Amino acid sequence: MAQSMLSRRAFLRRATLFGTSAAALGILAACGQQPASTTVPANPTTAPAPVGAAAPAGSPAAMPAQGQGTLRAALDIPVKLDPAFASSDSEIAILNNVYDYLVDVDHQSKIQPRLAQSWKISADGLTYTFTLAPNVSFHDGSPLTAKDVVWTFNRLRDPQLELPTSSLYANVDTITAEDDQQVVFKLKQTNPFFLYDLSDNHAVVLKAETADAATKFNGTGPFKVVSYSPEDRMELVANDKYFVSGKPGLSKLSFIFFKDEVAGVDALRSGQIDLTTRMPSSLFPTLQSEPNLTALSIPTNGFDLVRLRADQKPGDDPRVIKAIKLATDRKAIFGSVELGQGAVGRDSPIGPLFTAYYTEDTEIPAADPEAARKLLAEAGYPNGIKLDLHVPDSGDRPDLAVVLKEQWAKAGIEVNPVVQPESIYYGDNGWLDVGLGITGWGSRPTPQFYLDVMLVTGAKWNESHFSDTEFDKLAALAGSTLDEQERVQAYRDIQRILIERGPIVIPYFFAQLGAMIASAARQAPSLAHLFGADRLGRDVFSRVLLGARDLLGLAGLGSLLARSRIVFNERNMKTDPTAAELLLVLGYHDVPVVMRHEQLIWAYQEMVSYDDTEAPPDVRAAAVENSLAAALRTAHMLL
Repeated sequence: MAQSMLSRRAFLRRATLFGTSAAALGILAACGQQPASTTVPANPTTAPAPVGAAAPAGSPAAMPAQGQGTLRAALDIPVKLDPAFASSDSEIAILNNVYDYLVDVDHQSKIQPRLAQSWKISADGLTYTFTLAPNVSFHDGSPLTAKDVVWTFNRLRDPQLELPTSSLYANVDTITAEDDQQVVFKLKQTNPFFLYDLSDNHAVVLKAETADAATKFNGTGPFKVVSYSPEDRMELVANDKYFVSGKPGLSKLSFIFFKDEVAGVDALRSGQIDLTTRMPSSLFPTLQSEPNLTALSIPTNGFDLVRLRADQKPGDDPRVIKAIKLATDRKAIFGSVELGQGAVGRDSPIGPLFTAYYTEDTEIPAADPEAARKLLAEAGYPNGIKLDLHVPDSGDRPDLAVVLKEQWAKAGIEVNPVVQPESIYYGDNGWLDVGLGITGWGSRPTPQFYLDVMLVTGAKWNESHFSDTEFDKLAALAGSTLDEQERVQAYRDIQRILIERGPIVIPYFFAQLGAMIASAARQAPSLAHLFGADRLGRDVFSRVLLGARDLLGLAGLGSLLARSRIVFNERNMKTDPTAAELLLVLGYHDVPVVMRHEQLIWAYQEMVSYDDTEAPPDVRAAAVENSLAAALRTAHMLL
């Protein structure tokens, strides 16, 4: 399960709707962030431009800070809100809005500054020196210092506390505060992914000596908790002293808790909430057709893992493992459970979004129930096997269990699905003990995380109890070598091993599905003009920008413009003078340069298909408006 058995979520850490610090959809703990493709860059020896540094006058980052309005988001009921123990999506969503990370990961899986505004890495790759952003304070008013960072990470790596992160940071030798603004990490051996490890979902920075993190919520993050009613809701307000200029993009945030995902969708339809990011895939198509809702689907490397314990019967026999693989029709599962949203799995956590490492060199055998039956008979089970299949009640996992029950029955594998609330399934690490289970793992910026915490011998979350000498050597090599080609080959060999003999089945990589009330996603009245469809209306482009400004705030819109991929053209400027004026307000003083800049967002390209000359103008305008509204929100989620 990812990032804290926890982090089975997809946008979780990339600028939220309201521009929070470290959440990919900051408010949605729905599945770990992931861009369209993921290639792990070489470990930078210095940080990019500081996030919290003062921006030049007139630049977007120097604009007024926070937006207005309240967003009401549906979450599952949280159980453990101490960041070190958090496990469910809802818990991570809350923490990502209340706290900050030392460093963060952007939508291209590149490390970005957060509480650390800069860093340097020694020539030997063993010493990381971080300089903290100035003027950062906790919600109680006390200043952030290097001592808080040292205390936080010493706690996370303390083996006596038996935290899930102790193995993740076992390679850290020492952590020291050089002064109030500088902290130094020294490693035992090189780790090209160390900066990514510092952005693990548990690794939000707490105030030193915090004794009640589960109830007090004293973070540095973009929102402050003002009330919390377990099993009902949590109310948050914008942190008016937040150190990142222009954030957050909302003044209030309400997390409303629901016992099941369907209830959250029902609340969205009835207008009780504005947003939900957890739902069974079967509900998603129905939301796409509702005019009052904006539905979103974003590819991720998150996956549902079906695993059999390899250290006890019947999983200790390789023939049984192979039989289970042969009994599974992955493509059929992808179509019936995920409804084609996401990608078909290949029994390895290194999915197609990891473009530099993913390979299909090793063939996945076609489903063959009869061959599976013969293997079971050879293994001493001529009458098949009976197993309990333990399943959390979240996402598509219950549906997956039903389909597996049907498929495996043809091979003589009889399973009894045991569905439990997610908080119970992961509570007290019971999911690590069951013989057969389904676990959701969220999207991560690097594949190494999965290997180190889920699959190497003795890993903290090695729920399958897999132990393979060749695999362990390759995982260690991939996680330490500074030779990228050597790492690529190691990852390819790892995929081969897992397909051939790993006690796991990964039938699909799920997409992050979400929906929100259209009025919350859409502020501009008509957007077709962006594609030259000026026959549909007046200065629509200016209304797009104004609407985006209202949704994202000036700073958020400036960031959106700077990162997007649609080109301004001269006609935009001539036909929409208000747009040009707004760009000047945003700090783009040289309009000709702006016209040559790539602007707005890649997703706008999808709307060209709506420009149907046969349709009435108002129909074309409405269709484009809906799509562009979703595109605007999608782009901002991925910033």
